[in-house]
Amino acid sequence: MTARAQAPAGADRTHPWLAEIRATILLSLPLILTNLAQTVITATDVVILGWVDARHLAASALATNLYFALLIFGIGLVSAVSPMVARERGRNRHAVREVRRTVRQGLWASVVLAIPFWILLWHTEELLLWLRQDAELAHLAATYMRGMQWALLPFLWYLVLRSFIAALERPFWSLVVGMAGVAFNALIVWALVFGHFGLPKLGMFGAGIGSTLSATVMFLGMALVCTRDRTFRRYRVFGRFWRADWPRFLALWRLGLPMAVAVALEVSVFNAAVFLMGLISPVAVAAHAIAIQIAALCFMVPLGFSQAVTVRVGIAYGAGDADAIRRAGWTPFILGVSFMACTALTMLAIPETLIGVFLDRTDPSNAEVIALAVSFLGIAALFQVFDGAQAIAGGMLRGMHDARVPMIYAALGFWGVGLTSSVLLGFWAGLGGIGIWIGLATGLAVVSGLLLARWLRRERLGLLRGGSEPIVMAH
Repeated sequence: MTARAQAPAGADRTHPWLAEIRATILLSLPLILTNLAQTVITATDVVILGWVDARHLAASALATNLYFALLIFGIGLVSAVSPMVARERGRNRHAVREVRRTVRQGLWASVVLAIPFWILLWHTEELLLWLRQDAELAHLAATYMRGMQWALLPFLWYLVLRSFIAALERPFWSLVVGMAGVAFNALIVWALVFGHFGLPKLGMFGAGIGSTLSATVMFLGMALVCTRDRTFRRYRVFGRFWRADWPRFLALWRLGLPMAVAVALEVSVFNAAVFLMGLISPVAVAAHAIAIQIAALCFMVPLGFSQAVTVRVGIAYGAGDADAIRRAGWTPFILGVSFMACTALTMLAIPETLIGVFLDRTDPSNAEVIALAVSFLGIAALFQVFDGAQAIAGGMLRGMHDARVPMIYAALGFWGVGLTSSVLLGFWAGLGGIGIWIGLATGLAVVSGLLLARWLRRERLGLLRGGSEPIVMAH
């Protein structure tokens, strides 16, 4: 075996599968907890606004879904930093300049995206009215957005730095910063919504301002880690920030753009589902907001495994070790899908207990929302396994810089099958919100099957070429 095809860092030549399980868990656990922390930030806003009333809860769902429809595109783009850095580490474990170039251009790409997105989000009320949403909800959502939209750039910068330290397989600091962000967000949003600690009572606008302040604090915290911790300091990721590097900038967009489109196609289907719910009733929007928050919390675990598998497969891909690629892919896939099967059973067993976190179950005015949310959770339980499988399989392919075909799969599965089924079942078949959720589940099943089939055919399709030649089948 050549030096370029050696096993990636952390591999154990005596017990490779056990070593991979250990490496995957050590990398995944902080990423999972960080993802949960980020989701808790959004859920906190929803819970606090739910304490105001159900209409504020529904309006926050509309605004958040519009915001994330754009933010998720940026997340997909800057996520290219992780497999690019991982491949460089596989090729040369001591690479510094190449890593810095990638991180810097990830920060540049964030600025390029933020400016037009800010302009679009400024017109939230007009967009929601154009989508035929309730006028009062549209106005409340726009008020929330005027404060929240500025969080987009600092949050993308935070994610670039998080991808950088994750690709170095040192994600602990991202967990520390994420947990600090949860605490800060809960305190500042609560204070600004209800007017505590001498701060003005700003309601919906206060919740949005709190989100922007939280994202800024998280970026500054991660920047401090990258410039002070000696593990990361030597990369000087902010050094000569204003220097153009067009070859690396374009390389990041070539990989990141199809990743961004694929992720946006997936998330935008769920965003579209919120707007479809808005065509049914405010009750349907509120019930969907609760059910989707619970499902999103569960999804953070396979998402963490997906992020970890991109790094582990990327390192093996850069090193040119086909057997290491196989181990790095299947290990988190099995762990993540098994977890999602457990969450499905939990949703079926105690749905009302889960919903009670978001709404007062003893208040008769919430009875209709709770009953509908229980039905939605029953269907969400059915697609948990598919959701986890498609997320991790996508990460497995991204580790090998395979993004264009998965983007096509996302378009066919989420929009061609998922959204079409949601509209037909929800409105034409008269199933309402339940039909919309069945359509979402169908789309997830199709995408997960297509991605997994492509992974299984990776050698036949020539996906192993391009990391570092030659690809070695170690035994």
